[in-house]
Amino acid sequence: MHFLDTPIAYLKGVGPMRADLLNKELNIFTFSDLLTYYPFRYTDRSKLHKISSLNTEMPYIQLKGRIIRFEEKGQKRSKRLIAHFQDESGITELIWFKGIRWIKQAVKLNTDYLVFGKPSVFQNSINIVHPEIDVIDSKEVGKSPLQPVYHSSEKLSAKGLNSKGIHKLLKELLPQIIGKIDETLSDNILSRLVLPNKEEALMNIHNPKGLKSLERAQKRLKFEELFFLQFHLLKMKLSRTKKLKGFEISTLGKSFNTYYDEILQFELTNAQKKVLKEIRADVKKRVQMNRLLQGDVGSGKTLVALLSILMVVDNNYQACMMAPTEILAQQHFNNLSADLSKLNVKIALLTGSIKNKERKILLEELENGAIDILIGTHALLEDSVVFKNLGFVVIDEQHRFGVAQRAKLWKKNTIPPHILVMTATPIPRTLSMTLYGDLDVSVIGELPPGRKEVKTLWRSDSSRLRVNKFMREQIEIGRQIYVVYPLIQESEKLDYKDLMDGYKAILGEFPMPDFQVSVVHGRMKAEDKEYEMKRFVDGITNIMVATTVIEVGVDVPNASVMLIESAERFGLSQLHQLRGRVGRGAEQSYCILLSGHKISNEGKIRLETMASTNDGFKISEVDLKLRGPGDMMGTRQSGMLNFKIADLIKDGKILAYARKEAENLLEEDDGLVKAENINFARAYKPYAKERIGWSRIS
Repeated sequence: MHFLDTPIAYLKGVGPMRADLLNKELNIFTFSDLLTYYPFRYTDRSKLHKISSLNTEMPYIQLKGRIIRFEEKGQKRSKRLIAHFQDESGITELIWFKGIRWIKQAVKLNTDYLVFGKPSVFQNSINIVHPEIDVIDSKEVGKSPLQPVYHSSEKLSAKGLNSKGIHKLLKELLPQIIGKIDETLSDNILSRLVLPNKEEALMNIHNPKGLKSLERAQKRLKFEELFFLQFHLLKMKLSRTKKLKGFEISTLGKSFNTYYDEILQFELTNAQKKVLKEIRADVKKRVQMNRLLQGDVGSGKTLVALLSILMVVDNNYQACMMAPTEILAQQHFNNLSADLSKLNVKIALLTGSIKNKERKILLEELENGAIDILIGTHALLEDSVVFKNLGFVVIDEQHRFGVAQRAKLWKKNTIPPHILVMTATPIPRTLSMTLYGDLDVSVIGELPPGRKEVKTLWRSDSSRLRVNKFMREQIEIGRQIYVVYPLIQESEKLDYKDLMDGYKAILGEFPMPDFQVSVVHGRMKAEDKEYEMKRFVDGITNIMVATTVIEVGVDVPNASVMLIESAERFGLSQLHQLRGRVGRGAEQSYCILLSGHKISNEGKIRLETMASTNDGFKISEVDLKLRGPGDMMGTRQSGMLNFKIADLIKDGKILAYARKEAENLLEEDDGLVKAENINFARAYKPYAKERIGWSRIS
């Protein structure tokens, strides 16, 4: 057994009871686990502030002084402990709402302490809530002023394993690791990127000699974590391109050229041309394409998909496009049918509504190759849907389909078809490189000419009369309006009530017969929903009152106003998606965010971001900072992004380096057989083993 695999109970100062707690609370089972339990920040003990200089603008700061007296205030749940803390310049209050008994027992009056916390204000006096408090240790004098701080828990703290207790264990372990740490990176990478070796990095992350050595240690350990992941993702991509043969789409034929030269009414944007070139280069190879196409709502992804489909059809293969809703599938079918009417290309639509005789004919034509392009919903996945020669699959709004569902389409041919998955949810580059690291990613980052940016206004409830007046003016000039209410499953009854109350209020403001109002929500039958949506699409109703069911789908160029009620209850990506429902025509469109007066800081940032930019990628960067990568992509539970030290939000530069180095290594030695890569090969083997079955989220 390797020294680092020793159970944590055998470390001096741990023992069975503490080991059990470390297992349960922090997932620390071995010496290695403790060694890679990194501090989440450091306090600089060399910087001390005076109490007289404190203000609420300050970040976390450090004071040195004595507690001269305690007092308790409040009853039961509102009980708080107040410590009057004094230095030579004045007195401030330290306040605790939790762990009161423990603090009173552990902290002594008139003893020198270092206090670390964020100054805040209450009833015009400065205080520090739940500060960290440490005895001044004479042994620490003259040592590094940087003290590591570790996450702990109440249970651990009760057994002496607060941050300081964890650091004490590490000080016990660190001298024992000397000469026992296997290097995981090649000498070549270490010297080129000027990184310390692994042993030095581990020593300095837990016991930094100074700021410079700490920064080098952090850079080394972050790089290693990201490098291993990027190498793994790129290796998976390489093995896919080696194993998965694909159809060779070698020529641009008659349908593509006729459409491009004669039917297309406008010039493609540079971004669209770039993506088409990337797809063209992919399908020329005898390797299955697996490409993610990102682009804001209205950026012209569907047109790129259509031109790609025509390339394939000209080479005698069939293509299909799968959409998440019937109305969106119908919309794609209508738009593409109109575009393709002048070409000798047969297009068909398959949804759950198409029944018996018509369905039977369609399936026969699909199997004998009479149908070139099939548009549809989940119905495309059914076993009865058999293609003669499926060569290209487009999946719209790919996050709406599960991996297993999408894989079903791949199996509709002996050689897997080329895959293009499209999403209107922009993903920040750092996240894209991690989540979709084994996919090829294309981005359409500009809108087609003639499209005007949607004007976004943030208004409070008190502006409702002005908003209603504006809606009337828009209806008078022939425009249509969406009014969207939030939907949070935990309070479905409450949301339903909000929606129906809002619907009644709108009927009161916009009465029949002068106005027509539709309503769509999750409790309706599918056919009723489709009927109401169709009335809006056909221009019969002026206002569509809905929950977020319209987030993906309906394309109504005449709809120019999106009013979002209780906008503070929506996430950023949802708000951005909803805004994308308007601005589909040439007219100026508007998105009005209506909110209450009491909004959290995070809510304010979301609404201010929406009002200040239409750039989906900028919005997704803010979203990433607010929610973190796990919540944003729904991967928190998957273990996909559980980094021990790297941070996708802050470490974009290191990630780019790691990606580049991983690409270089794969190019030079993809089998990891060269002597210079022996360190990495030895460490990568168990790493890859742990990730079997942890495959693409894409």
